[in-house]
Amino acid sequence: MCVTEASWAAGTRLRVARQARGLSQQQLAGMAAVTRQAVSAVESGHSDPSLRVALSLAHALGVTVEELFGPGDPADPVLAQPVAPAGGAGSRVALAAVGDTFVALPLATDTLARVGFGPAGGLVAGPEPHGDLITVRPIAPPRPTLVVAGCDPALPLLGAPLGLLDPPVGFSWWPCPSREALRLAAAGLVHVAGTHLRGPGSGYNVGPAADMLPRGGLVIGFCSWQEGLAVRPELAEGISGVVDAARRGLRLVNREPGAEARSVLDRELAGAGIDASQLAGYHAQVTGHLEVAAAIAAGLADAGIASEPAALAYDLAFVPLTAEHFDLVIPAGHERTREVDGLLKVLSSAWLLDQLASIPGYDVARCGEPIATLPPRR
Repeated sequence: MCVTEASWAAGTRLRVARQARGLSQQQLAGMAAVTRQAVSAVESGHSDPSLRVALSLAHALGVTVEELFGPGDPADPVLAQPVAPAGGAGSRVALAAVGDTFVALPLATDTLARVGFGPAGGLVAGPEPHGDLITVRPIAPPRPTLVVAGCDPALPLLGAPLGLLDPPVGFSWWPCPSREALRLAAAGLVHVAGTHLRGPGSGYNVGPAADMLPRGGLVIGFCSWQEGLAVRPELAEGISGVVDAARRGLRLVNREPGAEARSVLDRELAGAGIDASQLAGYHAQVTGHLEVAAAIAAGLADAGIASEPAALAYDLAFVPLTAEHFDLVIPAGHERTREVDGLLKVLSSAWLLDQLASIPGYDVARCGEPIATLPPRR
């Protein structure tokens, strides 16, 4: 069956009602005397329930068939796993289903500064968490939404072509360093982790992803760029790398632990025998490539490690240090979901390739290319 917006909305109401009562699909199936596969098919929008199944599910959940499968937005609070502290009651979050779990992405503080006022899927409903979960009151019908974590500021370009699919797929981006993205993927909180991590030898991403995803997965190419030293133009003369910047006493701006840009800086300093802690600004941290470039352009720092596209966007001088491959890591279990299927379709779209190629410094030759299959760890 083709998934329609109506079938997806009905399935979402069933999922919301089930999770609001703390039931697994298997538990609800037992209460309603139907199979778990039937519950899963209805929740995913791949099957419209028969009258018998609809009546049984509604009776098991203590609601009417009209409340469960009729028109209307879900209103019952749901339990969701936040990817970061979500704030108190009333805090806005993006709400998406990843596997059988609702995930809440806080729309505040650093995330707000990076992605702006994005649409909220729900509001934190109360101050008391339920273990690692929080209660969220949906304010819009949850829709199939691809959740991607990673630091590449080009990732939001995926949103437009995903929204043009029939039926459309939403997009939520959680900006974070590569290792944090892989941690979230391993925890089942995102569909995709965007990473650029140097592995053994000169390889990128495959080794680190295999280490952090015990169940395995897929690695798909997205883009490549140069990473290096971004410098205020008036200070760039005579600067050929990190060592020159250190000897000149330039003020640095750094990335947070777990970011590959920070690892690049540390490798350069260690190779020259320079004590990183003695450098002005080494402990000053921002949370992304564009944020590094913005801090330099604003005069808050003189130099920092960033991607070439970020440096060019702010008209900074740039000294390349290493070629980076930014890949999309899909954990095992998500490959055949509607959200990831949509991603694989749009990665080869002419619109996306043209948009990426229009950004100075991006190489899109590997976009959509299968890089590796990660076997499960034994």
